[in-house]
Amino acid sequence: MIEYDCVVVGGGPAGATAATDLAASGHRVLLLDRAGRIKPCGGAIPPRLIRDFAIPDHLIVGRARSARMIAPSDSTVDMAVDQTETGAFVGMVDRETFDEWLRARAADHGATRATGTFDQIERDAQPGAIVVFSEARAGVQHRVRARCVIGADGARSRVARGALAGAERMPCVFAYHEVIRSPAPHATGFDRERCDVFYQGSVSPDFYGWVFPHGDTTSVGVGSANKGFSLRDAVTRLRAREHLDSCETIRREGAPIPLRPLRKWDNGRDVLVTGDAAGVVAPASGEGIYYAMVAGRWSASAVNAFLVSGDPRALKQARRAFMRSHGQVFRILGMMQYFWYRNDRRRERFVMMCKDRDVQNLIWPAYMNKRLTYARPLAYVRIFLKDMRHLLATMTAPAR
Repeated sequence: MIEYDCVVVGGGPAGATAATDLAASGHRVLLLDRAGRIKPCGGAIPPRLIRDFAIPDHLIVGRARSARMIAPSDSTVDMAVDQTETGAFVGMVDRETFDEWLRARAADHGATRATGTFDQIERDAQPGAIVVFSEARAGVQHRVRARCVIGADGARSRVARGALAGAERMPCVFAYHEVIRSPAPHATGFDRERCDVFYQGSVSPDFYGWVFPHGDTTSVGVGSANKGFSLRDAVTRLRAREHLDSCETIRREGAPIPLRPLRKWDNGRDVLVTGDAAGVVAPASGEGIYYAMVAGRWSASAVNAFLVSGDPRALKQARRAFMRSHGQVFRILGMMQYFWYRNDRRRERFVMMCKDRDVQNLIWPAYMNKRLTYARPLAYVRIFLKDMRHLLATMTAPAR
């Protein structure tokens, strides 16, 4: 039986990043990925990710320089990307190309790649775990031994469900998108440098819809936790209203998106989950690529400490480090989603609130650099007061 220091299950941004870092540290790593699987995703990555993870320019297939928020009344708010830094933009990637490049980078650093479906973890009298997986086409089962296993296999992680109690109860939003051929620049008002976000109950009763250009292709999608709501029909309506229904459809994808991080990421022995499997998708925004890669990096660091020391308590460092850095942002976004996404009356107020320059000056730096700044305390006091005014107005206005 082949032995590895770590088997990483799942080759998305989290798993590929963890495999890259562990292999670069000299560990024997197997990166197991299921072929042909692409997660529905708007594909936006902030400058912080591009810098921290050395993303080459050729993977940036689009550059968003503004965002447009559309309220239930169809009124809009345009938010230009913060231009305090020269040439600032939000990078747009195609997940099919981006994820494969990340997996190839892991192999370049020494990780062994395998294509197949994770089946289970077995135990015997020997130390470590036995990872069982099946080849995608032949169905032949393979067994490899690992001192540690990282589960990076998505929101319905089989690794997590097999190793962590309660992981199967992770709350999720279900996302569906269609990748289409982008229309000609500025055709029927289409702007390849603008991301559109639809806060409308007809598009999504509890989340939002989006039109995110990726250069020659565009992602048109919707998310909702309402199982009775037809995501496919909502995307069809959204494409029609935006004059995108005649564009060629390249592929269709759907997947659950987790709503909050798991309370526990490791089994106290030799299994650690990360990325969507650990629930690290930002509430309200649904942003996941940056947080997946950060979680993957922290997970690699924790596994490295475990492999060096042999102490399984080291695995807890991954969640602690992630929540220390990003827990406050997740809590704020969670409260925002709870209050503002509940009905169209609140969504209308939320979009109108984002017209405020103070709000925009807080949102963009926080998104672009992934940290809350406290340089303008009076502005934040004003934001709080305005936020309360808008919230009280939704409570006293007659319901629609």
